[in-house]
Amino acid sequence: MRNFSLSLIFLWIFSSSIGYAQTGSSEIKEDFKPSSKNQPGKEYPQVNSQGYARFRVEAPQADSVRVSLGLGGRGGTKLTKNEEGVWTGTTEGPMDEGFHYYHLTIDGGVFNDPGAMNYYGSTRWESGIEIPAHDQDFYALKQVPHGNVQQILFPSPSTNTSRRAFVYTPPGYSKESSERYPVLYLQHGWGEDETAWSNQGHANLIMDNLIAEGKIEPFLIVMTYGMTNEIKFGGLRDFKVDAFQTVLVDELVPYVDANFRTKADREHRAMAGLSMGGMETHSITLNKPDVFSRYALLSGGIYTPEELKASSKPELIFISAGSKENPDRVKNAVSALKEAGFNAVSYVSEGTAHEFQTWRRSLYTLAPILFSDK
Repeated sequence: MRNFSLSLIFLWIFSSSIGYAQTGSSEIKEDFKPSSKNQPGKEYPQVNSQGYARFRVEAPQADSVRVSLGLGGRGGTKLTKNEEGVWTGTTEGPMDEGFHYYHLTIDGGVFNDPGAMNYYGSTRWESGIEIPAHDQDFYALKQVPHGNVQQILFPSPSTNTSRRAFVYTPPGYSKESSERYPVLYLQHGWGEDETAWSNQGHANLIMDNLIAEGKIEPFLIVMTYGMTNEIKFGGLRDFKVDAFQTVLVDELVPYVDANFRTKADREHRAMAGLSMGGMETHSITLNKPDVFSRYALLSGGIYTPEELKASSKPELIFISAGSKENPDRVKNAVSALKEAGFNAVSYVSEGTAHEFQTWRRSLYTLAPILFSDK
């Protein structure tokens, strides 16, 4: 797979997806507040200023309740039952800032927490919890002009069906009838789908805020399902990108160019992906260098100068990871690319692992330079 280390992605996921933070204090502050990802009116789960999470589940007939956090539900917090049949418990340590998946295991059965909203991850709808981040302002919902995220259904002859994608158009797109925009094709990770970057990643809010602050020239973002979840996690090394490459390059890109006001050329077209979506980005950009000119791998491997020699030279290569993943590999890869004459940029998200806070920050860092001429 052209020197792409998919095994590194497995290492990142298994070693860091739970996302517990380091702390020097064992005393838990009792300043818990409802998570921002709770169902309307629900008080639990709660989080405190240190990043601890507290759960409350009403299950009077149950014999055991555990909260499983992280990709695939690894790690766990055992809850304790009181006389009223209410189970409560607090994580053993603080969690990394940002978004985390979780579910409940009640007497061996897997359930979502009725107090939390659901997000598609780990090939199912999981409960979500948000640990407030010190830098959460860049993806906060603010009183600024907002773009639109719309669902499209595009024909896919290769799969004999209509497929779904979501398209972010910037503020003012519908009012301006002549301006054309660059396009970023942005892929999710394994176990997720085309809803992830909007729901978990807040890509639209990141863009809205950057545009309002005058930090970027607007562009479109297209998010579609990467056809990864039919492969069980343990078999991802055998994933073949060919079918998705056909859907993306031969079907979706032409549809978007025909139905949206795009700058329909290689110079104004980019592809990026997180984790497994980074693997897809890596493969497709090398296979189709005439389609995309700007590449970004977010916790999704690296490029080497050798594998890029036979391709049309990209305008930008962006590679990122969390500081709890393998930041040295990212930095070393970018240094090698720069020495070989490529315009390459590295980014490391401090204090995060293989999780959405890493990828939110990565998109925030990538967006201003993605289509910049500077």
